[in-house]
This record gives sequence, structure tokens and C-alpha cells, in this order.
Amino acid sequence: MRKGIKIFTADSAIIPIVAIILGLICGAIVMIAGGYNPLVAYGSLFGKLFESPYDMGETIRAITPLIFTGLSVAFAFRTGLFNIGAEGQFVMGMLGATLVGVKLDLPMIIHAPLAAIAGAVFGGIWAGIVGYLKAKRGVNEVISSIMLNWIGLYFANYVVGAALSEKGQQKSEMIHESASWSMTWLSEMMEHARMHAGTIVALLCVAVFYILLWKTKQGYELRAVGLNPDAAHYAGMNVGRTVVKSMFIAGAFAGLGGAFEVLGVFGYQVISAASPGYGFDGIAVSLLGGNSPIGILLAAILFGGLTYGSAGMSFEADVPTEIVRIVIGSIIFFIASHGIVRAVIKPFSFRKGKGADGRKEAPRT
Repeated sequence: MRKGIKIFTADSAIIPIVAIILGLICGAIVMIAGGYNPLVAYGSLFGKLFESPYDMGETIRAITPLIFTGLSVAFAFRTGLFNIGAEGQFVMGMLGATLVGVKLDLPMIIHAPLAAIAGAVFGGIWAGIVGYLKAKRGVNEVISSIMLNWIGLYFANYVVGAALSEKGQQKSEMIHESASWSMTWLSEMMEHARMHAGTIVALLCVAVFYILLWKTKQGYELRAVGLNPDAAHYAGMNVGRTVVKSMFIAGAFAGLGGAFEVLGVFGYQVISAASPGYGFDGIAVSLLGGNSPIGILLAAILFGGLTYGSAGMSFEADVPTEIVRIVIGSIIFFIASHGIVRAVIKPFSFRKGKGADGRKEAPRT
């Protein structure tokens, strides 16, 4: 389990924490420049998260899709690929779940799992296209995956409009109750917050991520190909097949996130002018979490909390919710700029006889 919680060790833990603090400071500076009180704003933001059972439930709901997309991006990273297409895979997961949820009418014990699996498969296939192009044609996965984001959005819009919606409606029909993953009893306890069992599945996926990558033969092959494809090929591994497999699994994580947005939150899929944004936020979650399962969970909690809590800043402190995006953007910037973070840490980490990195300094002559 030591590898799974690597983010908490030494330097890998300090840098994200300092990046978060610096991001909050940047947000505070922007607020002061705009004539707002950052203490009141941040107090309102974090107070919103625990203001009522409803707000706590909705915070959990906001965190759930970020866990899925963070795992999706991180899984690809761990296998040497940059999955910037989690957004499109998320949308395709929504489409797969909507198709099964609307078009089929089955007993709940079959219908609900089948709808979720359909979402995972649709997301996996969409990412598998990227893997195939990479393995067989040498197409850079960043280019193909970002283009498939838009193709996925407009393809889903077309299918919803042509086959799943009533005439004149800009959304699909409601899924059958037997396909729903909503937890009505828990929603009632949380003052009708949109609680669903997808959150439990997300936590299970965190465990699956760790077990698959570090406790199985397949995981070893996936990581080996990511670290050195030539060496993996020399060792007898099928590199092309492994690349496609890696992207399929990554896409399945994102597809599950999209599926539960339909099956657990809304109950339908809309014809959207823009993608929901969870896939792009998943990149930030993955980076902040250090591509480790526990780190991703904690990063998703932070980002989901900031996103939902921004409503408290707007209503109680009259601060624009866009300030939160500045905070998140600043955190990502500092995560990517290790040199800046290390420069901030250095004066506090200096010890007599040791450098800032904790190693003994060479004797002076």
C-alpha cells in the first residue's frame, strides 16, 4: 500500500499542500484588488459545505464525477499516455447509460447494473479509438483524444435528438425507474440532496485502480509499457494491445462517471451546447493527486468542495464564483511549477548542516 499513498511522503506531499495554499493566496489577492474581503469569502465558501445536510449531500454529489475522471486521467498517465479526452468519454458514458435506461425495460437487478456497464463500455470504446490510433498509426493521443471530445459531444447530441427525445424537447426521455441508481432513503435523510450509489462505486474504483496497477500481472505490463515501450517489447509484451487496453480502462472510468450523472443525478441527458467540464477538471485532480489513488480521492474532495462552495461566496459574500476558478487555476499552475513552490519552501526547510532537500552540504574549503 506504500505506493498507493506515495503522495503523503516527503516532497510529494509538501508540494501539493503548498500549491493549495499559494492558490488560495492568489485568490485572496484578486479579491482584495476587486474590493472584496477574502476572509469573509473563504469563510462563506467553506461554511457552505456544512451549512445543512442538503449542502453536504450536494457536495458529495459534486465530488463523485471528479473521482471517476481523475482516475481516468491518472490511469493513462501511469501507463505512459496523456488522456486529455476524458471529457468526451464522460459524455459517451452518459449516452450509453441513457440508451439502456430509456430503451430497455428490465427488472432493476439487471437494468441498473446493465445501464452502468453500458456507460463504462461506451466510454472505454471511445478511449479505445485513441489507443488504436496510437498503436497502429502512431497518432499522438493528445491530438486524437481532444478532437474526439467534440465529436463525442455532437454525436451524443445527435443520438439524443434523433432517437431518445420527444419532439420539440432538448433532452432525452426519463430513464426507467428500474435503471436508476438514486438512493431515495439517503436523499430524504440529506434533505433531498441528489445522493446515489455511484459514490460507492467511485470509492470501489479507487481500490480497483490500486489493485489493478500494482497487484496484478496486467498492471505490471501496463506500467512497463508506459515506462519503456521498447524494453517491454523486447521482454515479449504486446505493446500495441497494451496501449489499447490501457486507454479502454481509462475511458471506462470516465464513462462510469458520465453514466452515474444520468442514472443517479438527473435521470435524463440534455442536448448540450458545451461539454460538462468534468473531464478537464479530472486532469487537475490527477495532477494534484500525484496520479495515486488516495491522492486523487483527496484532490477530488478539494476541487468538488471548492466548486460547490463557490455558491456560498456568491450569495453570502457577494463574490463572483469565477474567483474559485482562479483559485483552482492557480493551484494547477503551482503544481506544474515545482521550481516556484520549492523556492517558497526553501527558507523554511533549511537546517544547519543540510541543504533544502535534506541532504548534507559538501564541506566548504
